[in-house]
Amino acid sequence: MSEIILNLPVWVQDFVEDSAGTFPAIEDRMRFVIELSRQNIEHKTGGPFGAGIFEQKNGRLVAAGVNLVESSNCSIAHAEIMAIAFAQKTLGNYNMGAEKGAVFELVTSTEPCVMCLGAVCWSGVKAVVCGARDEDARRIGFDEGPKPQNWVQALAGRGISVVQDVLREQADEVLTEYYERGGLIYNPVR
Repeated sequence: MSEIILNLPVWVQDFVEDSAGTFPAIEDRMRFVIELSRQNIEHKTGGPFGAGIFEQKNGRLVAAGVNLVESSNCSIAHAEIMAIAFAQKTLGNYNMGAEKGAVFELVTSTEPCVMCLGAVCWSGVKAVVCGARDEDARRIGFDEGPKPQNWVQALAGRGISVVQDVLREQADEVLTEYYERGGLIYNPVR
């Protein structure tokens, strides 16, 4: 049996170190993850998606994630999954909801696909903040899976709030740029 190790590209650590580390406004957090998605294209390390786990109250970045599907040959290496996994490792707990006195949110450049939506449910985050919409990713050919129409309400029923369309236009520009550059549309819409 072989071992699976997923690491973020070196440039991500450099990018995080060069950033403020704290992002007080929701738009600041979204700008950060949109730039992660853009840099992922520039560095040719994966698809046009970026995400981060932040402390909701003060905007402190806990962990960043970028899409690594292509470079890792691993279909689950989506930006949201990577951000969740690295945040849980950083916090030393698989349930971010168990952290005393802290509420964590997932900020993602594009709404979560069906797989990432499932991961959100068990991650312990209490909020999801989205840039581009599902239909923006589908427009360039990505298959977001059979996500329920009422996914926002479904998460609300689990105590997880959702904010959509934060800097949507800027997030969608990254998807379009990826498509226009001939970026690989892995698992395309069937």
